[in-house]
Amino acid sequence: MKPENSEQSPLAEQLNQVFVRPSGRAIDEMRQVTFQTNIAPHANGSVLCSFGDTQVICAAMVEDRIPGWMRQQKVGGGWLTAEYSMLPYSTLTRKDRPISKGKQDGRNIEIQRLIGRSLRAVLDLKKFPDKTLWIDCDVLRADGGTRTASITGAWLATRIAINGLLEKGKLKEDPILDHLGAISAGVYNDRCVLDLDYPEDRDASVDANVVMTGSGKFVEIQSSGEEATYSRTQLDELLALSEKGIGELVEMQKSHL
Repeated sequence: MKPENSEQSPLAEQLNQVFVRPSGRAIDEMRQVTFQTNIAPHANGSVLCSFGDTQVICAAMVEDRIPGWMRQQKVGGGWLTAEYSMLPYSTLTRKDRPISKGKQDGRNIEIQRLIGRSLRAVLDLKKFPDKTLWIDCDVLRADGGTRTASITGAWLATRIAINGLLEKGKLKEDPILDHLGAISAGVYNDRCVLDLDYPEDRDASVDANVVMTGSGKFVEIQSSGEEATYSRTQLDELLALSEKGIGELVEMQKSHL
């Protein structure tokens, strides 16, 4: 029998501690996700996508022309391109607009390229002839995961825009091949967790952003140690968490259509 006045060893105390995320969520629990459609009436399709306190307006607009390089190279079909920006009041301290500095923001460029190539992975642009689909993602409030919210919301905005073109007879075939979603995961306090908010993203030793199709295929995996290393087991766990989260996001997209 254990003596009443005995104390647990430090290791036993550590093992008995309950892991708690800053938000109180379970390790595989996402923040509340909402989609408010038709937020921008002049766009062909638009969504205010919220992952917890992260809010991004995603808008899709169609132009009846293609880029000059496509005409010059006689490339058939259409094109999709994306732009991403964080509004000055989206963060705790004011974020300068890139134009005020007279140069592009490297992070913005990297994210908008990610958004563009992710969406192009699930579109057959041959079925979108002589048109350009512009995707604009503007962050209203940043609390972690702005790129993953942008991709998830941009797909829904694209779906709405394409539906409109099909209904009006401006497209003969549906160019969208599959759903698309994205989510973050990371190692926080030595535990793999899903959908990092800002406190977790700031202190995570490993950060990952995963993009997948509705049928479960990977589009892109961005994963890096923040001055740290991680194991194959941890990577597998991060991917499993991401797959679960993206499956839930796809079901939410379907419920709005």
